[in-house]
Amino acid sequence: MKRNIRILIAVIAILIVSGLVLGVDWLQRRQAAQPIGTSTPLPPGSVPVVFNGQVIAAFLPTDLEKLELVSFIDEEEGKTQDGWLLRDILLLYLDPEQLQDSTRITVSSSSRDKSATLTWAEVKEAKNMVMFDLSNRGSLKLVSLLPQLKTRNYWIQDADKIEITNP
Repeated sequence: MKRNIRILIAVIAILIVSGLVLGVDWLQRRQAAQPIGTSTPLPPGSVPVVFNGQVIAAFLPTDLEKLELVSFIDEEEGKTQDGWLLRDILLLYLDPEQLQDSTRITVSSSSRDKSATLTWAEVKEAKNMVMFDLSNRGSLKLVSLLPQLKTRNYWIQDADKIEITNP
């Protein structure tokens, strides 16, 4: 009988620890989905657009399907990168008058601890091909023909935030 009680206690302890771990994970995901300064949580997987410290919008990759699809062949691997220009995405939420050539645009990936900062002058030029492409996993990656984003090592994969700051 003592052995059965020990087994029962062990199973209960495992269930309690598992429940605590799942509960903490759920809370962390819930808090991560709600950026500071917003009162309503953003949909999971959405990319918030922050303008001068304020969250002004959030979009999912499926929201981009209404934009024009563009493509280029990357020099490193000779693969076609196709997606949507960052310029077009930003202009869905901002008026062109709100953006100056020196406005800084930072695209970051919290999971990869990586970011790239560009100016509006660089982003608005279609020839630079600053764009979001879908990765094989369905997440967004920032790619471009600009030297600072030209190769895979510099791409911002799993992009999850866009910050725009006027000087």
